[in-house]
Amino acid sequence: MRGFIVWGALRLGTVFLLWLATAGSAWCQMPVKVQTPTNTKARSLLEKAQQQTKDRDFIKAIETLNQLNEKFPSFGEAFLMKGSLLKAIGNNRGSMAAYRDGLSKVPADASHASEYQLLGDLALSYGEYQTALDAYKQLLKVAPKAQKNLAKSERQLRTCEFALEAIKNPVGEAPVPLPSPMNSFKFQYFPALTADNRFLLFTGRPAASSGEDLFVSRQNKDGSLGAPVPISPAINTSYNEGAGTISGDGKTLVFASCDRPKAIGNCDLYISRRTGNNWSAPVNLGINVNSTEWDSQPSLSADGRTLYFTSTRRGGQGQEDIYVTNLQPDGSWSPAQNLGTPVNTPGKDMAPFIHASGTTLYYVTDGLVGMGGLDVFRCERTLANKWSEPRNLGYPLNTFENEASLFITSDNLKGFCSRSRATDEPAAGSRLTRERPVELFSFVVPPVVKARETSTYTQGRVFDAITKKPLKAEVKLYDVDTDVLTQFVTSDPEYGDYTVVLNEGHQYAMYASADKYLLKSLSFDYSNQQNFDPLSLDIYLEPVRSGRSMVLNNLFFDTNKYDLKPNSRTELNRLIEFLRQYKDVQIQVSGYTDNVGTPEANLQLSEKRAEAVVTYLSSHGIPPARLRSKGYGDRNPLAANDTEAHRQLNRRIELRIL
Repeated sequence: MRGFIVWGALRLGTVFLLWLATAGSAWCQMPVKVQTPTNTKARSLLEKAQQQTKDRDFIKAIETLNQLNEKFPSFGEAFLMKGSLLKAIGNNRGSMAAYRDGLSKVPADASHASEYQLLGDLALSYGEYQTALDAYKQLLKVAPKAQKNLAKSERQLRTCEFALEAIKNPVGEAPVPLPSPMNSFKFQYFPALTADNRFLLFTGRPAASSGEDLFVSRQNKDGSLGAPVPISPAINTSYNEGAGTISGDGKTLVFASCDRPKAIGNCDLYISRRTGNNWSAPVNLGINVNSTEWDSQPSLSADGRTLYFTSTRRGGQGQEDIYVTNLQPDGSWSPAQNLGTPVNTPGKDMAPFIHASGTTLYYVTDGLVGMGGLDVFRCERTLANKWSEPRNLGYPLNTFENEASLFITSDNLKGFCSRSRATDEPAAGSRLTRERPVELFSFVVPPVVKARETSTYTQGRVFDAITKKPLKAEVKLYDVDTDVLTQFVTSDPEYGDYTVVLNEGHQYAMYASADKYLLKSLSFDYSNQQNFDPLSLDIYLEPVRSGRSMVLNNLFFDTNKYDLKPNSRTELNRLIEFLRQYKDVQIQVSGYTDNVGTPEANLQLSEKRAEAVVTYLSSHGIPPARLRSKGYGDRNPLAANDTEAHRQLNRRIELRIL
């Protein structure tokens, strides 16, 4: 049902809005066979209603049937006929009540199977789970095995059972609308935040007739959100721009846009990058990412180098599937890959959100048992780099309504989503469901909903150590236990600012590098640390010049030992890369200790540790003629040896350009 994602000219993933506009239209209108009553008055009213129906005067027919219901309340077939007419004019709630009353007054047999199915589907669409459950149970008792949609009804029955149990055991509190000045438009949806929560990006439509644009709200000093403003004239155009995602550092934006010139499909994904305060002109992500079909609802990893999105391209598991692509070293994006099972199902799998930690994926699907319609599910990346079985987030984050996208902050504390405001049923005789305004909501994240790993961040600026001018530098983060690159960002060339996301429970090595500058080594150990607050850290890079030095902060030795521990390989491998880049550079590796122990023992230990580093480098292809080693014992301390923290600073290995 491609119409599910195509709503007039607005097709940027407004799943939530589309469902609201089309809910209830999927039921086919079944002819109601009405048994002729023996009572003359009842028969006269029935014949009158039948003629009015034949004349397409449904409102008059319903009025006549109301008289018939009132005067002959045991005549169930008249209620069923009224239910069919109310359904035809779009009064679904009235139709549900009429079917419920009518089916309670007629024999439970196969002749009423279609009415049981209609009642179940209508009741489920309003969250009337017990009514729906009873209807599906009756349907499965009386329906012939060849009954159309019987398998669907069996699944809907399981949905009702799940929902009734979920409501008995709620998970957390219900989301609440964001306060003013947010929610000032008629429609706002697809929220996304930067890692530091300073900027909230969302898609907005100020009025029902407006196109979709991207808006940004900045966090005030008191933590509240400021009035939203258009993101940039370079982004928002006469075309629709929406369903956006932003990297953790706020420098990479991917969004969907439809029917643009030279597009690949009817809706494509575009990328823009921010330098200083300016966004670049959007660029189509190309044929490795976009297809000739509908591609939308992107979600970027924290470093902006992995992209998840929804597509209707052929070859998937269902109608809409989730795909992933990665940024390559040459700046291109890899061919998009279907996430496969267990994430994708034969149903609609949409609106992916990858948490800043990179360990937990959230998305909406109707292909798994839930509360009805599209529910939000959660799955985790396993050690084998696969995805675990999806788990329903439960009530009240999921309801009988179709849920839209969800976003959870890097610190796992606060969540954001979009929901509609309830409206009245359409006026009598109307065949259109009114557009329901959509607002941004927030909620406190319950423990079972949180991402597997909580994230924090370090941010600051990169400078030239001599001129103090901002630098464009590569900032890379490695897990020292696995030597795996987990983050790769670039500092802003105008301001030098950067943001890197770190996960609780890990030990990291971070490196800042720029052309013709010494590598900067930093260490973060969150493996057992209780304090997980964000860090502000400016980085000063020394030029590659004789006499300049750097501390190697990620070399590890046991106490009074000089054998390099296995988790030192991350630092050593980065050092090898540096020396291969600057083939003419000669270095001295210098060892230092604290003042614990005798000066003689400290000098020997420092010499052995420096030699161990040189031995590793030479054994991995660095010519020995370029390498020197020297031990200084407890001389040249960086701090007083009065605390363990200060002594740790003094126990170090330095690299100096000769």
